Formats: sequence, C-alpha cells, structure tokens
Amino acid sequence: MNQTTALEYLQSGRNVFLTGPAGSGKTFLLNDFIQWAKQAGKKIAVTASSGIAATHLGGTTIHSWSGLGIADRISEYTLDGLTQKPHLLTRFNNTDILIIDEISMFDADRLDSVDIILRTIRNTAAPFGGIQVVLSGDFFQLPPITRDNKPVKFAFESHIWNDLNLVVCYLDLVYRQSDDPLLTILQDIRRNAVTEATIEQLQARLDEPMPDHLTPTRLYTHNIDVDTVNMAELNKLPGEQKHFQMTSTGKKDQVAQLKKYCLAPEELAVKKGAAIMCIKNNPKSGYVNGTLGTVIDFDNDSVEIQTAQKKVIRLYPESWIIEHDGKKIAQICQLPLRLAWAITVHKSQGMTLDEVEVDLSKSFAPGMGYVALSRVRTLAGLYLRGINQKALFVDPRITEQDLLFLEISKTFEAT
Repeated sequence: MNQTTALEYLQSGRNVFLTGPAGSGKTFLLNDFIQWAKQAGKKIAVTASSGIAATHLGGTTIHSWSGLGIADRISEYTLDGLTQKPHLLTRFNNTDILIIDEISMFDADRLDSVDIILRTIRNTAAPFGGIQVVLSGDFFQLPPITRDNKPVKFAFESHIWNDLNLVVCYLDLVYRQSDDPLLTILQDIRRNAVTEATIEQLQARLDEPMPDHLTPTRLYTHNIDVDTVNMAELNKLPGEQKHFQMTSTGKKDQVAQLKKYCLAPEELAVKKGAAIMCIKNNPKSGYVNGTLGTVIDFDNDSVEIQTAQKKVIRLYPESWIIEHDGKKIAQICQLPLRLAWAITVHKSQGMTLDEVEVDLSKSFAPGMGYVALSRVRTLAGLYLRGINQKALFVDPRITEQDLLFLEISKTFEAT
C-alpha cells in the first residue's frame, strides 16, 4: 500500500495496523497523521512500547499512559485500584485516538490488559473502550522481552487483535535501501528463505577493511561495549573537551522518563574530531535521525559538524516533549547529538546509517540481526566483524503472519 492510501484509512476513523519493512516510512507517516489529527481537533494519545520509540514521536510509553506500568498482565486487584484514579478516567475520556508504536515489542498479554483497562474505566464493551486504535510496527524487529524464560506471545496472538477489526496498511516501498543488493538479503531474512547465496554475500563483508576516511558507527548487542568504546575513542583525541548540559522543565517523573529513554545524553562531551550522530529528524536543517558526522567546531551553545557527504551543519539545542491531552507536561533540551563510534542494536531502531561496523556473533534474540542489517543504506556500507546462526533467524510465526498481513493489505488497497 502507498502512503497516501494508508493516510486516508488513518483519517477515516478506522482501527489500523500500520506495518512494513524497516525503512518504509512508518514513522514519517505517523507524524503526518498526528499533525493532521491535531489540526482536526482530535484528542490524540501518542504512545509506544519502548521509551526510545516514544521520544521519536513526542509521546510516552503505553505502560505509563494506560496505568499498566511494569506488570505483565492486569489483575482484578490492580484494575480495581486503577478505577479509583480520576486522572485516568479524565485521560481516557479525553482520548479520541490511541497510537501504539513499535507494537512488535508489546506482547499479547499486555495488549489484552490495556484493552481491559480501557473497557472498564470507560464503562463500555467496545474494544479499547471505543477509542480509535492505531498499532504500528514491524514484527521482524525486536520481539517482546519476557521474564522467567516464558515463551513469547506476539501482539497479533492477543485475544483483542481480531476484535479490533484492523485495517492492515502494509507499506511495501523501502526507501532506505532502494535497489541495493542488501534489500534482497533483508527480504530473504523476512521470508525465512536465507540461501547459500545470501550467506555468501554477507560473508564477503566479513573483515572487510575500512577506507581511512571512514569512521562507521559500530553496533553492539550490549550497552557496556558501547560506553567503553565511545569514551576510549573520545579520550584518544587531543584538544579541548566541551561539555553541554541537558536542561529540563515539567513533572519530575515524566522528565525522568524522557531522560531515561531519549538518546541525547544528560551531559554531552565532545572534542574536535569526535565521531557524532544526529538523533533527531530535522530535514530543513539538513539532518535526520542517524546522520553521521565529525565535530569540526563548537561554541557555548552549538556544535558544527561535517557529514560523511562533506556537508557542514551547525546544530543547536532541540526539545523532546511529552504531551497529554494537547498539553506539554515535560520537556528536555539538549543538542540532538551523541557520540557515534558505537551504539547498541536496540537503540539503533528507527535510524538510517551510511556506514555500520557490526559484530553479530553475540546475537541473542530473533530479529537482532535483521534490525542491525536494516539500519544501513547499502551492502557496501556494511562492515561485518562476526555473525552467528541466530542473527539471521526469525520466528516462523512472524513469517507466516506477515504474508497474511500483506494479503489483507492488498484487499484494502483494492477497495
């Protein structure tokens, strides 16, 4: 389905599942819909399954918004407690549209629990209390995190999924990789159809030497590796080190949530020559989430970088905001930058990178290899340092369900 048709379904008031491969423009389309809804006077709640994804859309986590919190599922005792909270009644009754982004990381039990909470507090048997629901994401991305080795139950396996009568909008045009050979590799992974030829293409990128002028972002599966690499590389550079402090306003708990999940550090340390990554979309200023560059200058309130394409950009502090019912309740301000010698695969979701160095030999979750490989624009920009079998594995339930989503989407596109 094309974006124009998908936007029309979103604007129609129907419940929608917006999906498609990495780089197909799901977040871009959601932002267009959010702006339209606000201008149309709709009261819209923007949430996501993870704090990182929520900051990309200016929203909050679905756990926080719904009152579910960290619970795996709602109990009668907890539900009774939530019904005593006037702010939840006000919040839910003042919501026309609920968006849940990165639905792949939100499991079936939690989705059912949010449905029960909304039905109970809004006092109606209608799915999600009669609110228009927009679920967005790609199930080939990172799966839900489970506790105590419980089996993963995807959101589409929830009781409420079919009751929502979702219009499936499957965006199938990938902008990130275009006609590059990497696109075929990613399609093979999605279909669980990795062949010897697929593996040979990836193995050809193993231990490929990097040109001297390149400083690609290294993707790691664990946080400790990222922090170690970034600080070690920064300390190697000569010259003055400049520190930029984050500022904040609003409710303390919401500010804390923004700080926890925003990719911008509370204290950004830079030097001339530092590898840097833009972490916000600002096409007018010449950068997007994932733009790589090198610091060439800075003053007290801005940093000048040169991108991989030799474009010089000066960046100033930007804001990350949490809104409820159209009101700003928390805000943080910081330069939209972070050190970019290394980043975790998890934090790279949603980014588009020109060059990536990645070791997938420690991959521990289905989808991790797909997420890492789908960040980079071209196969030539991929510098592979290791890979294991799990890195290319996807859950067969997802492959089967994805084919069904594609067929359903075609029927909606034809009507």
